[in-house]
Amino acid sequence: MPAVASRGRGRRTINEINMVPFIDVMLVLLIIFMVTAPLIAPSMIDLPSVGRGAKPPEQVVQVLIRKDEGIDVRINDQTMTVPLPDLAGIVTQAQSSRPAGSSAVIIAADRNVKYEVVVKVMDTLQRAGVQRVGLSVQVTK
Repeated sequence: MPAVASRGRGRRTINEINMVPFIDVMLVLLIIFMVTAPLIAPSMIDLPSVGRGAKPPEQVVQVLIRKDEGIDVRINDQTMTVPLPDLAGIVTQAQSSRPAGSSAVIIAADRNVKYEVVVKVMDTLQRAGVQRVGLSVQVTK
């Protein structure tokens, strides 16, 4: 209920904000933060460094997506054209001859290829259980 000042003939409300409760609450919060701040242990974040990467793969299987959305697979300098449904079988067969984790798949696509085609290729490989799938990027100057 607003305070009422009686001055002269009529009664008017005072349009001022009482700052005392606000200051009291702020001082209590300040004391709480000052007391609890030394008790909070700083958390450690383990950031990766440049030198701690995994060893490079022994075999790299390259999946090349052409402008016409055709797919080529390059394994050990041998290139073959493969339809999308057969891609997963060929890549898993190439990786099965190597120990687990020693083979990686790199997807390289022409810049005019739709992003949807690249995602379909990645999805096909990941559904087949291919572990290490990466994208090849060419930086233009």
